[in-house]
Amino acid sequence: MSSSLAAIHSWDSVRRTVAGGLALPLPGADAHLLMSPAPRPGWKPGRIPKGGRDSAALLLLFPRDGVPQVLLTKRSPDLPHHKGQISLPGGTKETGESLRETALREAQEEIGADPATITVLGELSPLYIPVSRFVLHPVVGVTESPSDWIPEPREVDRVLEVPLPVLADPAVRDTETRLILGMERQVPVFRVEGEAVWGATAMVLAELLWLLGAFPTCGGTRETP
Repeated sequence: MSSSLAAIHSWDSVRRTVAGGLALPLPGADAHLLMSPAPRPGWKPGRIPKGGRDSAALLLLFPRDGVPQVLLTKRSPDLPHHKGQISLPGGTKETGESLRETALREAQEEIGADPATITVLGELSPLYIPVSRFVLHPVVGVTESPSDWIPEPREVDRVLEVPLPVLADPAVRDTETRLILGMERQVPVFRVEGEAVWGATAMVLAELLWLLGAFPTCGGTRETP
C-alpha cells in the first residue's frame, strides 16, 4: 500500500492532511475534471458565471471505530432540484449568513448535526452547477463526536457514512451513460453503499481525495477544458 493510501486509514493523518491542504492553493478544476460528466455544455472548469445562486454544503469528516468517514445524504424524491441524488447536506445561502453558517445550519436541519461539535477547517473550491444554476461552496468540517443522525424526511431519504479508504479504492469507480438535459453523457461515478455518487458531489469528493493524495481515476472520454 502506498504511503498516501495508508495515511487515509488514519483519522489523525486525514484531519492533519486535509487541514494542511486547505491552507494551500487548491486543485479546483483539475480535480473536478476527474469526475465530471462529458460532454459538459454549460460548465467550464473553474469558471463561476454571473447570476449563480450561492449555496453551501457541509463536507463532514469524522472517525467511526477509528476509521475516517465522510457523510453523504440521499435527497428526497420530492425535492425540486437534484431529487433522489446522493449529495452533501446543504442549501441556499440566506441573507446575512456566511457560507460556513449556511453549511452548518443546513446540516443541522437535514440530519440533526450539532454545530457546536463541528470544527470548520476551511472551504474547497466553489463549483457551478448548470442544471440548477447554484454555485456550490463546499465547507469542510470535522467532528470527533459523530451523532446518531436524524434525517429530516422531507429532505433526506437516507444518511450514508462512507469510509474514506472505500472511497479511495479504484474498484468503486465506474462510468455510466445518463440522459441529462436531453443529452446522453458519460458520467463517472463512485459506487458506494449501493448508490451511485455522481455530478457535483463526486467532483467535490474528487478534490477531497486529491488533497489526501488519493487521485481518483475514471473511465470514459474526457474533454479538454
